Amino acid sequence: MVQLFDFAVATIFAREVLEGALIIGEFRTIILRASGVSLSGDEQKKLLHAINVAAIWASVVAVLLCAAVAIPLAVLSKDFDTKTSTIIEGVSKLVAAVCILQLSLKLPKWLGIYKSHKTQISDNTFDLSVNSIRFNVAWNIWREVAECGVFLIPFFLNGAQALSIPLSAIVGTIVGGLAGWGLYYANGRLNNKLFLAIFSAGLLHLLSTGLFTNGCHKFEMVYGSSPVVWRLPGDFWSVDRLPMTILKPFGYSDTRTVLEICCFWGWLILGCLLHYRKWRITKRVLAEASEKSSPAPSTADEGAISDAEDDADQILDLEVATQHEQGEENQAYRV
Repeated sequence: MVQLFDFAVATIFAREVLEGALIIGEFRTIILRASGVSLSGDEQKKLLHAINVAAIWASVVAVLLCAAVAIPLAVLSKDFDTKTSTIIEGVSKLVAAVCILQLSLKLPKWLGIYKSHKTQISDNTFDLSVNSIRFNVAWNIWREVAECGVFLIPFFLNGAQALSIPLSAIVGTIVGGLAGWGLYYANGRLNNKLFLAIFSAGLLHLLSTGLFTNGCHKFEMVYGSSPVVWRLPGDFWSVDRLPMTILKPFGYSDTRTVLEICCFWGWLILGCLLHYRKWRITKRVLAEASEKSSPAPSTADEGAISDAEDDADQILDLEVATQHEQGEENQAYRV
């Protein structure tokens, strides 16, 4: 049976389209914020038009380059046997797992939750010229589209999976475009983005874990399975039937081997550690920014503090002297 849709292919396209949409949104935000300050209305329209043209041409060139590489690979893949195709499918799932994990780590940064020491594009440092806009947009969009071709090489090598690329690419492009528009809207309208970042990053992390586990299981199918730890009987728990098949992309299976268990929890813990590292860096960056923004005491304030300390010392000396005189009077009275 010919498979016309592949979830891993769709996720790769969704990830790259999402990143490309966010790049375009970032440049648009810079230009819109500079409107009326350093740009006139005509200049703004000219720069926005340059963004659209550069993105379209860069995408076309990257697609043509990917097609030039994909067609020979698809022709050569006809000589592959079933085992080779299974290995290639496993590699493709591992590639998709890495892509989705990267997306899970980047999403909170795009929403402004995670911070880093890297200098980001700002209105003051970015050159708002047509040539600069064209180069930066074209280079970034070309890179994102070309990455799709690199990640899809394992699928091109598998003739059966190559047939699923067109439909999967359309679905992934739509999903990635809608997600990019949603994040662009959220960045401009939402004040509290913490819940959105936690939910989205966690969901993508589980999806990445499922792809990694399923990809490693493909190697078991070729080189021999590790011992089965448990098996859930009954049609309800079957991974190939509703409702439990819905959880398959997130790593669910009605049968668990030792390798699957190790891969699932190992990849899940790895992602959690990477998110923890991002959060630690964020706290460090925020602390450094808080120290830099706190005002230093002025000379007048330092002088006032010094005068107050001198007055306190004089009062303390006076109290000590008074107590000493009272002690001498009491002693003389007793004598």
